[in-house]
Amino acid sequence: MTLNGWLQIVVFIALIFAITKPLGVFMARVFAREKTFLDPVLRPIERLIYRVTGVDESHEMRWTEYATTMLVFSAVSMLVLYLIQRIQGMLPFNPQHFAAVTPAHLAWNTAASFTTNTNWQAYSGETTMSYFTQMAGLAFHNFASAATGIALGIAFIRGIARRQMQTLGNFWVDFVRCCLWVLLPFSVVGALFLVSQGVVQNLKPYDTVKLVEPQQVQRLGADGKPVVDAAGKPVMDTQTTQTIAQGPVASQEVIKQWGTNGGGFFNANSSHPFENPTPLTNLFQLFSIFAIGAGLTYTLGRMTGSPAHGWAVWSAMAILFLAGVTIAYWAEAQGNPLYPSTIAQHATTLQPGGNMEGKETRFGIANSALFATVTTDASCGAVNGWHDSFTPLGGMVPLVNIMLSEVIFGGVGSGMYGILIYVVLAVFIAGLMVGRTPEYLGKKIEAYDVKMAMLVSLVFPLIILSLAGISVVKGFGTAAIFNPGPHGLSEILYAFVSSAGNNGSAFGGLSPINTPWYDAATGMTTLLGRFFMIIPMLAIAGNLAQKKYVPPSLGTFPVTTPLFTLLLISVILILGALTFFPALSLGPILEHLLMHVGKTF
Repeated sequence: MTLNGWLQIVVFIALIFAITKPLGVFMARVFAREKTFLDPVLRPIERLIYRVTGVDESHEMRWTEYATTMLVFSAVSMLVLYLIQRIQGMLPFNPQHFAAVTPAHLAWNTAASFTTNTNWQAYSGETTMSYFTQMAGLAFHNFASAATGIALGIAFIRGIARRQMQTLGNFWVDFVRCCLWVLLPFSVVGALFLVSQGVVQNLKPYDTVKLVEPQQVQRLGADGKPVVDAAGKPVMDTQTTQTIAQGPVASQEVIKQWGTNGGGFFNANSSHPFENPTPLTNLFQLFSIFAIGAGLTYTLGRMTGSPAHGWAVWSAMAILFLAGVTIAYWAEAQGNPLYPSTIAQHATTLQPGGNMEGKETRFGIANSALFATVTTDASCGAVNGWHDSFTPLGGMVPLVNIMLSEVIFGGVGSGMYGILIYVVLAVFIAGLMVGRTPEYLGKKIEAYDVKMAMLVSLVFPLIILSLAGISVVKGFGTAAIFNPGPHGLSEILYAFVSSAGNNGSAFGGLSPINTPWYDAATGMTTLLGRFFMIIPMLAIAGNLAQKKYVPPSLGTFPVTTPLFTLLLISVILILGALTFFPALSLGPILEHLLMHVGKTF
């Protein structure tokens, strides 16, 4: 670890702290339909959209109508994305003449993944998707899935803030205002900034260039595995040319991070120089991933009339983030314990030190560890390094972050309603400790609320552990493992954790991932992980909105103090430990112990 690396981490969290209040205030005004500086431009567009679509913006929805509307919209948009992929060869903006996305289970997986804000990619973007599919299909869903998540987070906040009301707002209005006021302006400005830094943005066909020196590359089979001859030696091909992929990258890159989507235009994601060319763009992307999640904590405080509570929630998130990035940075800076002692792995003026396998040399260990922590704290899944190449404890951090439901600032909206589930449980536990009915910001937390909160908490591990268990004991699951042993278990577990958590990152050693089992199973997991958690969450919000306000008394547990922050952190960690850590210990922790006694697997 170096002072420079720590300074970069400190600068990043300082930027997130600085943006929290102004962005939180702005979003609170947007969703309260108060006047903002963008109204003269965007308000006429909003009215036109409602007029064309027949939406009554004054109509308020109960939680059941809000949920139904969201589900129908998601289902229809998912079907449209599936059809775009299947008829891609007949659509415009396809200079590479890519055929339809096949097989069908790959198109299904991609449609489910992008609809749920997961953006799990079982394909290589630059060799599979046309520009039209990238723009009208994938980039559209980057906006739509992010706006849906934010709208749901706002609906939950309204449920807390409202008193004796049956409604939570209007999904269509929340969705449109989120797209127009929150997502689109930053995306336009951000895309122009990325272009200024070297991110490509065009509709040109790919270029083919001649290599100065021909290269020998190992041939890969249709299954993605290296081809060997009868003697067991690798089959090599001579490569004399290289295809330079390009396209409308900047416009998709910015919403990929701002909307915590994570799906890259290129297979290399944010380690590709056309997506992330400089250290400045790397910082910009990190900032974009956390900004809305951090701002929503202040939105929570402002809309509920308790800014101090918003900061208490922010503090819990920040402490967990710092713990995660510290462990990841420390683990990666230590290097690989299996290397002989004669190989220097400490940082010097001539080498970065530590475990550089799978790291982008332009960014180094500190930024790779920071990026891995941030992208899994949020439900983003973008990567600038290869998580599969991290040390066991370094790779454990992204896995744990997702297992904790990505509530550490979290994805846009999903992190907010995820942390509020933990808040409900924390307040309930605090009430039990003092022997009275728990209260949260003037609302009594009763049996129905706790049952729904526990349902949200238990659905996540149930989906993951059951499907991961099937994959571990069945040949169609283990056949895709390149690394048998504890790390292979971690690869399978990570795939389902990432899918259920709507993250989308992967331990890339699980290959070839594009198989009927993994496409179908992870696609279904993304849907269950998104919508089976949203419905109980909205039920809690609807129930809270109907309750009377109860003034605080001497027995009310304060939710604006450091004590509450510590309680919230404890509840998050304890629930994570009870549901996941037994399975987790079989992978990264066991692998770490084995590496330090010099064994391989």
